[in-house]
Amino acid sequence: MQNIERKEGETAPRTGLLSLFFTFFRIALFTFGGGYAMIPLIQREVVEKKKWLTDDDLLEIVAIAESTPGPIAINTATFVGTRRRGFFGAFFATLGVVLPSFIIIFVIANLLQQFAHIRAVQYAFWGIRAGVLALMVKALVNMAKKCRRHLVSYAIVLLAFVAVAFLSLPVILVLVACALVGLLEATLEKRRSEK
Repeated sequence: MQNIERKEGETAPRTGLLSLFFTFFRIALFTFGGGYAMIPLIQREVVEKKKWLTDDDLLEIVAIAESTPGPIAINTATFVGTRRRGFFGAFFATLGVVLPSFIIIFVIANLLQQFAHIRAVQYAFWGIRAGVLALMVKALVNMAKKCRRHLVSYAIVLLAFVAVAFLSLPVILVLVACALVGLLEATLEKRRSEK
């Protein structure tokens, strides 16, 4: 594929179905820790390397993927595939992100019971969990950098965290409330700018 210099916000030309499949297959194959751990890799591949989307596009897709049923990585792959090539793009991107997990889990499920009691295996999983936490924090920091720096945004983040982490409110209700507050703030800001 030619390395063409593109302007900020300009996306790549038509994407091949196999390219979508192998991009998400590779991301899923080398990511431990689930969907949130995949977000930095998806951002690097889809935005920085392939220029399929902008950072803002990906941030919106991740927000939608988080608020819809299903794993965030699968939802994100489906959205990216749809954006690039419609139904078949969604199918190949989703298949690419699911297949490595399916194969690995199938093999591990058959072998893990035989090795789970070994102390080295237990320590390895402890290390993997610590690494996954670091990847999740990195994804959070990257997404926070792309968000709008505004007092209302910070208030929404703080209140949503308290609502979910301490009050155990349903995530979908919190997301709907956040969306409504964002819409209200955008409407008020537009009216203020028109005056």
